[in-house]
Amino acid sequence: TYPLSTAPRTIPAVREHVPARGPGWRPGPGSAVVVAPGSDGLADEARLLARELGIPTRGEARPRAGDVELALAPGGSGAATPESYTMTVRDGRVRISGPDQAGVFYGTRTVKQAVRSGGAVPEGVVRDRPDRPQRGLMVDIARKHFTAAWLEARVREAADLKLNQLGLHFSDDQAFRIASDSHPEVVSPQHLTKAEVRRIVALAASLHVTVVPEIDSPGHLGAVLAAHPSLRLRDARGTVARGAIDIARPQSARIVDDLLREYAALFPGRYFHVGADEYRALMAQDPEASYPALAAEARRRYGAAGRVQDLATEWLNDRAAVVRAAGKQPKAWNDGIFRGGVVKADEDVEVEYWTGRELGARPPAEYLAEGRRVVNVNDRYLYYVLGQPNQFTYPTGREIYEKWTPLVLRGTQPVPERYSRQILGGRFAVWCDLANAQTQAQVAAGIRTPLRAVAQKVWDPRRPALPWQDFAALSRRL
Repeated sequence: TYPLSTAPRTIPAVREHVPARGPGWRPGPGSAVVVAPGSDGLADEARLLARELGIPTRGEARPRAGDVELALAPGGSGAATPESYTMTVRDGRVRISGPDQAGVFYGTRTVKQAVRSGGAVPEGVVRDRPDRPQRGLMVDIARKHFTAAWLEARVREAADLKLNQLGLHFSDDQAFRIASDSHPEVVSPQHLTKAEVRRIVALAASLHVTVVPEIDSPGHLGAVLAAHPSLRLRDARGTVARGAIDIARPQSARIVDDLLREYAALFPGRYFHVGADEYRALMAQDPEASYPALAAEARRRYGAAGRVQDLATEWLNDRAAVVRAAGKQPKAWNDGIFRGGVVKADEDVEVEYWTGRELGARPPAEYLAEGRRVVNVNDRYLYYVLGQPNQFTYPTGREIYEKWTPLVLRGTQPVPERYSRQILGGRFAVWCDLANAQTQAQVAAGIRTPLRAVAQKVWDPRRPALPWQDFAALSRRL
């Protein structure tokens, strides 16, 4: 007597739903969340889902009628990844299984959203997995101070959307926002304590979100250089290059490396972003003429063919080596990785592609043709810049939802499909250029729908089944 079920209404939408006839599942008086025998590593996921649904958990136990069962199921089909899961709704029960805790956790997000959007989890089988391994949100906490509580709320929001990264850009010209033991003199008055950072990191880890720190260098170091003015880069006329450190001086590297090592220990995740964008010396039309001291050092190190870009590339490689030695995968912005030159950027540095506007910002296909792995941070779609300077406008989410995919790395045109597997995913980025243009609450409200659109397209880049108006309405309901 039941009609065939339809897929649960969730963000991101599930990739595959096999319909069936039946009432589905909704939490009832006798419902509980249980962990399958041998799957005790899912205890935290079980407690969280039970609390969210307002039902008890019975720990490791056999499921009864009305229960949600969580199970680790190693192996599975060839398509199974650690973030994949299968959800079966049948006979008044839900079973979520996956090869790893992360996949099962994402299954619990589907249950939570289905109950919230439709009152019940539809009958049938869901087979779901992300299209890309890196899916996230980045927040510029250097130009604008965000409280630990605000960042924790973003972690929870990201996790519910099956996003798995939170980037923290915490050092820039305006401020340095995390307490330091190695160089306390660089820390701004408003900052996060290390205890607060550890709390954020622990919450993120419990929700399968990796926190990615970024110390941008050799540009964007104004806050560090305010405490070390002798290390500021100067041009041929003696004018200070804003935010740029003198990469020819050994002391410059020592200070930055002290900070990299210190924060590599504070952030236990896999990644560390070392910046490399918008170094003032390389934004000059003729770097060698504008910065003759750097040019002379480049020739001393690399011979007559040496250029300022070679010094900057060596700087990038050296900083990548520091975080690599700490067990991290280095990341860098695309406009810090140049074509040609005597020195080549290390091949394993992940390219975070954000722009084609800057000098040195090559077309994305060039990086891909070199075999480099790329993360999509396309400033045309994925930048939320406070105050909307430099022709930026606040994204609504609609263009992301209808036009953007991870292949659209620059502007509006996708790169060839053959490069797809080198594109690791995408991140929505909040930049606080005009920090007082919005409050914390306004930022949270402004990014809500576009972040959901990004979550949809990095989970499944195909044309979504829901039209935009329905997706926006679902976003408001969830």
